[in-house]
Amino acid sequence: MKTFRLSLILFAVCALLIGSALMTAHNTSASAVGAKDLSAATFRALARAHSAPASTVGANDLSAATHRELARARRATAKYHDVANAEADGYVNIDLYISGEGHHYVNFALIDATFDPEKPEVLLYANHPGESGLKLAAAEYLIPDSLPAPAGFTGDADVWQLEPPFPVWALNAWIWLNNPNGIFTFGNPRVP
Repeated sequence: MKTFRLSLILFAVCALLIGSALMTAHNTSASAVGAKDLSAATFRALARAHSAPASTVGANDLSAATHRELARARRATAKYHDVANAEADGYVNIDLYISGEGHHYVNFALIDATFDPEKPEVLLYANHPGESGLKLAAAEYLIPDSLPAPAGFTGDADVWQLEPPFPVWALNAWIWLNNPNGIFTFGNPRVP
């Protein structure tokens, strides 16, 4: 039963993502869009969404409550430095790499209306020059965009953004790789 429910959730999320991407591609071009063009359109939309910083707040500007929540997120995701552990817990490599963010591993079962610092819906991995393998860099939180922007972490430092062409609100927390532009800024210049 649990596997069936998980399959239904995965199917629904994929349908929403594909439908949203198709609508975005259709709206951005009057001509027919092929699969290759759709992929390019999706990547361009994601790049635009992540080009502006969500927050330039540094770690020193965060409240004690926010620091405690970030510490909880670090403790909960520490085991995912090993990608095999992430995959064992349901995170799937969706073959999406975005410069400034990295490789996206999504746990579709976690995408719901709930924000929990200890259960990020996406793990972001980066390649480090001169080293082999992927290194855990950040946690990304997703909430369906049919809901209002979530409160998220305590305080006003985390600014959620819509994630076109996907129907979600998103927030990156750079808890494993320092982001000189701010812990909650979408793009990290240290991720090629």
